[in-house]
Amino acid sequence: MRDGGIGPDAPPAAAPAGPKRKGLLARLGPGLITGASDDDPSGIATYSQAGAQFGTALCWVMLFCFPLMASIQEICARIGRVTGHGIAGNLRAHGPRWLLHPIVGLLLVANTANLGADLGAMAAALQLLVGGPAGLYVVGFAVLCTVLEVTARYERYVAFLTWTSFVLLAYAAVVLVVEVPWPQVLHDLLVPRLSLQRDYVLLVVAVLGTTITPYCFFWQASQEAEDERVNPAAHPLLDAPEEAPAEIGRMRLDTWLGMGYSNLISLFIMISAAATLHTQGATRIESSAQAAEALRPIAGDFAFALFAAGIIGIGLLAVPVLAGSGAYALGEALGWRTGLGRRPRDARGFYATIAISTLLGIGFNFAGLDPIRALFWAAVINGVVAVPLMAAIMLLAMRREVMGRFVLPRWLWAMGWLSTGAMAVAVAVAVMVVAW
Repeated sequence: MRDGGIGPDAPPAAAPAGPKRKGLLARLGPGLITGASDDDPSGIATYSQAGAQFGTALCWVMLFCFPLMASIQEICARIGRVTGHGIAGNLRAHGPRWLLHPIVGLLLVANTANLGADLGAMAAALQLLVGGPAGLYVVGFAVLCTVLEVTARYERYVAFLTWTSFVLLAYAAVVLVVEVPWPQVLHDLLVPRLSLQRDYVLLVVAVLGTTITPYCFFWQASQEAEDERVNPAAHPLLDAPEEAPAEIGRMRLDTWLGMGYSNLISLFIMISAAATLHTQGATRIESSAQAAEALRPIAGDFAFALFAAGIIGIGLLAVPVLAGSGAYALGEALGWRTGLGRRPRDARGFYATIAISTLLGIGFNFAGLDPIRALFWAAVINGVVAVPLMAAIMLLAMRREVMGRFVLPRWLWAMGWLSTGAMAVAVAVAVMVVAW
């Protein structure tokens, strides 16, 4: 049945021929990993700054972001699972090269800066916990992430990433051990507190840009395609439409739970900073490690340790996702063999991109660059990339020569364009505010 003339949500029901998934955790994968990676150490710094500077006043932004984020990520997942190729692969086949190559180039620059900042935050957090040389920790974390990503069997590595995502529950625990004004939180969550103050506007844009980000688009679509490729019982939905009812339902559950989990943790981070740092007048946070350190004298050693350990744990997930999403994008754009399920000798360019990105991330920490300015420009690049990329994704998802009978249903089409419009407005507002 067609939905409003725009396209079917799924073909007529049929017994799925693909793999049967039992239990909730078995149905979670690319969506959960993508959502958790979005709360990387750099994102933790942004959410901490929002809570420290404005208390709970920005909580509404997380509620506003959730359906927009989940919708565009579900669309990316559908593209990967329906076609068997990631975003860059589909743009290479069906889109203009003049758009694809600049987007991939800018994505690699932004990902590398973000990756370097995350390695530095992980090292600083470990230094706070146990002492020792931060530089050595940067190298150690980079080597560990790269070795696991390159050498681990695909199924085991995906399981590792899935379980690592639960490290974020540390931030739920932090909220439980500090005194939180829950009535105020609920009010600010449901009733937006709007302001034209420059710092307020920039933080709203920063939170939106940190939550809806290009590397997540590439990663989730490519992981859906990869999961299908390595599983002999699964097929692109274009070739096996009878698998669609089960797979589209799985993708929706995985994506909306993953993005909901991500946004809930982001909200907890913002609340914990508001309840501790903001109430004590500590309104300037420049890194996630600084947020953890500022938390100790206010909330105690246990909350500090949880916050710092969460930075390290989620960094072990975010760094591989940042490196991997860039490698998928570059490899698909250039027609290379890509995939974490392939052996290194069968996908040399793909794995070389991961190694080089991580190496440049290490260099970022020894080059004397200002990490805050680097993250600012990474956010600017992500904003520049996100709007045309999201528009291209929406156009791909509505083309029958790309998606066949699986073009988007009306509600998802509307939400995808609403998300694209929100990002366009956010980027335009940020440019105007900075210029003014």
